[in-house]
Amino acid sequence: MSSAGHLSWFVRHEFRLAWREWLAMMTGGRRRRNRAVIGLLIAAAILHLPAYAVVGRFADLRFPLDPSSLIVLSATIFLSWALMLSQAIESVTRVFYARADLDLIMSSPVKLTNIFSVRIAAIALSVTSMALLLSTPFVDVLVILGGARWLAGYGVVVAIGLSAAAVAIAITVFLFRLIGPSRTRLAAQIVSAVIGAGFVIALQIVAILSYGTLSRFAVLNSATAAHLAPGPNSLVWWPARAALGDLEVMLLLVAGGLVMLGMVMAVFAPRFADTVVSVAANPAATIRSRTRAFRIGSRQQALRWKEFLLLRRDPWLLSQSLMQMLYLVPPALMLWRSFSGSSTAIVLITPVIVMAAGQLAGGLAWLTISGEDAADLVATAPLPPSRVIRAKIEVVLIAIAAIFTPLITALAFASLRQAVVTAIAVVIATASAAAVQLWFRAQAKRSQFRRRQTSSRVATFAEAFCSIGWAATAALALTIPGAAIASGILTTMTLATAWKISPKKA
Repeated sequence: MSSAGHLSWFVRHEFRLAWREWLAMMTGGRRRRNRAVIGLLIAAAILHLPAYAVVGRFADLRFPLDPSSLIVLSATIFLSWALMLSQAIESVTRVFYARADLDLIMSSPVKLTNIFSVRIAAIALSVTSMALLLSTPFVDVLVILGGARWLAGYGVVVAIGLSAAAVAIAITVFLFRLIGPSRTRLAAQIVSAVIGAGFVIALQIVAILSYGTLSRFAVLNSATAAHLAPGPNSLVWWPARAALGDLEVMLLLVAGGLVMLGMVMAVFAPRFADTVVSVAANPAATIRSRTRAFRIGSRQQALRWKEFLLLRRDPWLLSQSLMQMLYLVPPALMLWRSFSGSSTAIVLITPVIVMAAGQLAGGLAWLTISGEDAADLVATAPLPPSRVIRAKIEVVLIAIAAIFTPLITALAFASLRQAVVTAIAVVIATASAAAVQLWFRAQAKRSQFRRRQTSSRVATFAEAFCSIGWAATAALALTIPGAAIASGILTTMTLATAWKISPKKA
């Protein structure tokens, strides 16, 4: 086979892998993929309803806009780009690490530069396709209500996907060469989480310091932002102009995205190939581990220590959980600011903390209960199954307590009553998330943590509704105690329903 034939085969192979990964993520690896795909199509159709509620009132917007509307629209597009960049960095990291095929690629008869160029193009196409999939309900609603000019929104989404993929690849390759391949995976996950949450958190921090509120729109709609904004013909507003139907600007943005991707392929593909070759030719020396004394303790303590060790070593847990913890920064800042005033906005801290605790507990519970790679080995341990499960749940509770105790302790200095309500709600939300994962547990590999939500749709919705319900109950307990009782009853009924229809009621 000629070199061109090898390269064309690799092109087909890359896109086949991308399709399989996407399908596995959407279907949870089920064999009945046709039903899953039909379900996804139905879900996409239903998503047009919340899309209508979000963007329906903006269908009549036309350029030029007033400064506040222009700033909000541009900030929304930039936020979408930042989130897409965060997802693209994670995708790039997974492609180059999770597949573990660099040795096989290096033995290929095709030039490494061409192979990595194809892989970069496949990543860009995958990221852009995901962006189009997520934006379709919103653009469809705008087209139906506002006319065909909103179809330009698809072009803006393509430009966002291409540019985000290009920047993500550049950042990952730069980290690869700067700190080495062994540390790039961890660093890329941190960068991904910071980029994904950084823009929203930055706006909330400015809103807290300037206006005493968590609402980022207080900053975007402020007179200061309108005063600092550039003129209506500035390049800053090109994405907003393109989304509003300016075809010429939209084509320029798409062309710019293609140029960025081409430059990344031309500049970084050879460098990445050279880096892989140099790392393979000069492997790092093995680090000698220090001898540690054997830990003496009970069997249940040994099991808990094993779970903590696995959580610390999990290669993808950081990227999945760091963003949730970063969103606790604005509430912490609001708490700090409340010490110097009597702002009633401090009540908003409680539902944010409870929601974050429930979501984080659900992920940790899945890893400890379902994501057990050594299930057969654990089953042979001289412990009854009930004590094994109890040890795993204790690990989740201890981890959540270690993360949220400092924040709740600080909250106690501002409002002891609110701290007590928050602590109780965190414990209940954590226990509910762990219970849902226990009732719907199914043996899986820890590497499937990314698509754990597709393993059981009922468990996913039950966990989300319980987290939202307990967060709302805690907030109402501080403001409208009577309504808190009703909210707590509804959330308890949701949890009871999940238990009733779960395959495991023990």
